[in-house]
Amino acid sequence: MGTKKVRFGGAALAFTLLASAALLSSCSGKKVQAPVKDAVPVEAAMVEEKAVPIRIQAIGNVEAYSTVGVKSQIGGELLRVHFKEGQDVRKGEILFTIDPRPYEAALRQAEANLAKDTAQLENAKVDVGRYAELVEKGYVARQQYDQVRTNFATLQATVNADKALVENARLQLKYCYIYSPITGRAGGLVVNQGNLIKANADNPIVTINQVQPIYVTFSVPEQSLADIKKYMAAGKLTVEAFIGGDTKDPERGVLTFVDNAVDAATGTIKLKGTFENKERRLWPGQFVNAVLTLTSQPDAVVVPADAVQAGQSGQYVFVIKQDLTVDSRPVEVSRSLDGESVIGKGVRPGEKVVTDGQLRLVPGAKVEIKNSTPSGKQ
Repeated sequence: MGTKKVRFGGAALAFTLLASAALLSSCSGKKVQAPVKDAVPVEAAMVEEKAVPIRIQAIGNVEAYSTVGVKSQIGGELLRVHFKEGQDVRKGEILFTIDPRPYEAALRQAEANLAKDTAQLENAKVDVGRYAELVEKGYVARQQYDQVRTNFATLQATVNADKALVENARLQLKYCYIYSPITGRAGGLVVNQGNLIKANADNPIVTINQVQPIYVTFSVPEQSLADIKKYMAAGKLTVEAFIGGDTKDPERGVLTFVDNAVDAATGTIKLKGTFENKERRLWPGQFVNAVLTLTSQPDAVVVPADAVQAGQSGQYVFVIKQDLTVDSRPVEVSRSLDGESVIGKGVRPGEKVVTDGQLRLVPGAKVEIKNSTPSGKQ
């Protein structure tokens, strides 16, 4: 038989070499290491220890410090309006003029009646003196003297009534000029210049709201009442009003009112804060986020609220260890406010916790910290 020559190509040679290497490796007893998985990129923050205010949050409603519905006390033609709708008005500033001519005529008539009756009274007074002398001398009967005295007393009463009518006429004339009782912002007009208005109509001609200072009214659970009374006794409590989505520049005021009864239907107590409202950012009817600060808790352990996760066994955080692996740590959250959570138990100041990227983490996973910031500040 003839001998056959077998030729191996390059691919077959490479396969043979790899197989030989694997056989040698297995024979030597050494294991081949699996490739290391990539570290999970995360964001982290330090656990801090600091003083944290104890606060109560609620939805508040802005109310005018005082509201006055202006009505006319007399009827007549609205001769002039001295302001524009939505204008600021000051206390004592004239608002409306009602046609004064009928009331001026009534005053003149009352004054004329007073003058006439006063003249008659003076004549009756003289008659009383004259008849007093005559009755003493027996020239006239006492009955006639008594009649003269009665006429004098009647005229005295008439003059007093005339004086009251004159004062009333002057008052009615004064009512023709309506002045602002407070300093505030005027609302919309119900009637316009030239219309006839009635005395003491059902609806006010205009409503004026005082907006400096101004109230923010809000309700808190009755369980907070004891703490509120306790800290109010120690000093003034600060109320902050956050407008819309603004969380960094609130209006600041002082708690000035605690209602005298708890609302039995809702189990809440009504509070009011008074604000100077210098820039007029607060407006009657506006809704705000009200925050009442009771006191400050020193040495509180704080983490960003984003670091706290919810699981089947409760709340937990991922703590980053020195070797850049993470550990799942259960925590007890006392309260959360302004993007931070106060931790009662579970972490220590100085530790690092993951604030973003938790979805890809498991205990023991390797992480790569993209940034590391103080608690609550990214």
